Formats: sequence, structure tokens, C-alpha cells
Amino acid sequence: MSTFKAPKGTYDLIPPDSAKYLAVRDAIAAPLRNSGYGYIETPGFESVELFARGVGESTDIVTKEMYAFETKGGDRLALRPEGTASVLRAALEANLHKAGNLPVKLWYSGSYYRYERPQKGRYRHFSQVGAEAIGAEDPALDAELIILADQAYRSLGLRDFRILLNSLGDQECRPVYRAALQDFLRGLDLDEETLRRADINPLRVLDDKRDDVQKQLVGAPLLRDYLCDACKAYHEEVRELITAAGVSFEDDAKLVRGLDYYTRTTFEFVHDGLGSQSAVGGGGRYDGLSEMIGGPALPSVGWALGVDRTVLALEAEGVTLELPASTSVFAVPLGDEARRVLFGVVSELRRNGVAADFSYGAKGLKGAMKNANRSGARYTVVAGERDLAEGVVQLKDMESGEQVAVGVNEIVAELESRLS
Repeated sequence: MSTFKAPKGTYDLIPPDSAKYLAVRDAIAAPLRNSGYGYIETPGFESVELFARGVGESTDIVTKEMYAFETKGGDRLALRPEGTASVLRAALEANLHKAGNLPVKLWYSGSYYRYERPQKGRYRHFSQVGAEAIGAEDPALDAELIILADQAYRSLGLRDFRILLNSLGDQECRPVYRAALQDFLRGLDLDEETLRRADINPLRVLDDKRDDVQKQLVGAPLLRDYLCDACKAYHEEVRELITAAGVSFEDDAKLVRGLDYYTRTTFEFVHDGLGSQSAVGGGGRYDGLSEMIGGPALPSVGWALGVDRTVLALEAEGVTLELPASTSVFAVPLGDEARRVLFGVVSELRRNGVAADFSYGAKGLKGAMKNANRSGARYTVVAGERDLAEGVVQLKDMESGEQVAVGVNEIVAELESRLS
């Protein structure tokens, strides 16, 4: 009989590995929760048009990687390939920008979908935690987000990541640079598709991963030489604030990021332990995105960090996360009366916040103790008919192997005091 398998390029998260992913999500979210960001959740699919406009018609994401489909009702939808456009759409729809304080600060966590060639660290379904600060143009906000991501990674024990930083200018200075770059690119020996991309969005060509293209790009004009005074001053302040917070970064004049909506600050977190897919996350400022999707002018900045990539980075550095044991107490009943009594004990422990589990399926002592071992519990409570006749249960410390008899009525209090 054939069994079903997960679709190509996807993965299932299964215990005990999944605990790592949860810990990474929590660690990334913790500094955000602590800094005024509220949680937002959006649908897994949106109108195709939202991403075509928001992410950009010329991007690989929209032209090659998006899962688009038509519904029975004739709507054109797409599985979300990234989070920012959806979060901004939701914020605009709910009028959050009119509700009071700007910026509106939001964080999210979820699965995203891109149809691309699966390889280590790059899947067709992947999970991200992201943050967006909507409706304020302030270098301190850009700096805050970079610092919070740095803090999240350091709290996990990651050390060997680098932060790359650049400015993409704004609608004043970028067109001048864009024209200069287009002139330069037209003089190169590029294939037709790349030349077409150079016409629509020449900055995307700088991001081309092919060696023969990168070799030709040596000597290409650099955006930083074209920045207007306002963009230069803005970028300088972002750099000063990050530096003052003790966060180190590298200036990378070629960093463009793969989405059309970025302006000014743009950054990427890379980890050299991941091979060719070295980016673990990134983001930037996207001052024009709100207007692109039909909203008012709302300058904004955000990032998304890959959960799967971060887990790979931790593995590359050999960092093991301190994960709490999923079970602290395991109960082994021998006989019907013991089942009733110990099930009551387990229920009470759980109500009191102690992680407890039970030997189900009427196993003998040997099989049940194997389960107790596998559960990772610190204590096992065993009771048979004779113990209960004496009004006690046996409490075994799984680390020392020491075993003591404890009164049935005292066992919950005893375990709580030992575990606190």
C-alpha cells in the first residue's frame, strides 16, 4: 500500500525537532513584544494583484515563484510569497493608521510559499517571523528594528552572523542612479531576459547570482555615489544609532534585496555557515508601498527572519538550545485501582502547571518504565495494589535512581516542592 508524502520542496516539523523551531520563533518574537509590537495574522492567500503591485511585476517572486490559482468563483488568488504586502493591506483595511499613534507596530509569524528549486535552506514552504513599523519616517525606527533582530539572534546564542547595510535612496535620487546603471548595463554582454529586467528594474540585475554576470558588474556605478543629501543624512543617522547600541554591521554598496518596494535603508542578515543560501533574514524601508497598493502615503520599515534558516545557522555553529523538558513527571499505574488514583494525580499536577504524562495502554512495569525514560521526565510515580493498600506511592528520581515512598495525599505537594 502506498502512503502519501509531503509535497516536493516542503517539510514536516516533527517532535523533538519541532521544539527547536518553536524556541526560535519565541526568541525572535520576544524583543518585539517587549518594544510595542502587536501580533497580527493574515490569510495564507491574497489577491494576485496585491503581490503583483506590492512585490513588483519584474521580481522573480511574482514572475516565477508565486503559486497563483483561480477560485471556483473566478477570483485570482496567490499563496502568500512574503509577509509585508499582506500585513500592510490588513493594517490599511482596518484603518489602524487612523486609530492613534503612528507608527503602527506589528509582528507576525507564519508559513510562506514560493515555487523554486528546492535545496538545503531553501524550500517551497518556509516559515518566517516578521515585524513592520508602519507610518513613520524616522531613522530611529530603522535602527530599532535592526537592533531587535540582532538581540533576538544573540539571545539564541548565534554569534557568526553578519549584518549588511545599504541605502537605496528615494524617489528624488534613485531615478538618476537608475538611468546611470541602465546605461552601464546596456554596454554589457547580457542575455535577453536579463536585459529586459534591466529595463524594468535595473537594480535587480545587481542581485544576479551568476558568476559571469557578477564579473561583468565590476565597475558598475554605485548607488551610494548618487544619494541626495537628505538620504545621506538619514543613512548616516541610522548607522550612528546602530553603532551606539553596540551592534556591528558592514556597509555593502551592492545590497539591493529582491523586492521592488524598498527605499532608503536596506539590510540583510547573513550566516557564512549556510553555504550559498547565506541569508537568514533581511528587510528595509518601503516608503512607497502603501500608495502602490492603493493606500495613503505611509512611510514604513520592516524585516522578516527565516525560522528554518535560523535553525540551520544554529546547527552550523553547533549551538544547542536549552529546551525545557516536555514532561517533568511520568505516572506508572499497575492495576485498575492505581490507574484511577494516578490519573487523578496527573490531572491535579497539570492543573497546577506541572508537565505530567501517564502510561496509557495498560503496559507492564518494564514497558511503562521504558516510556518513562523516553519521556525525559525527572520523576516517575509508580503505584501498585500493595502500595495503595499502605496509602503510599513510589517516587523515583530518574537522575539519581533514588526511590522513596510518599503518601498518596502528599505526592502532589512533594513533587511541586521538588520541581520548584
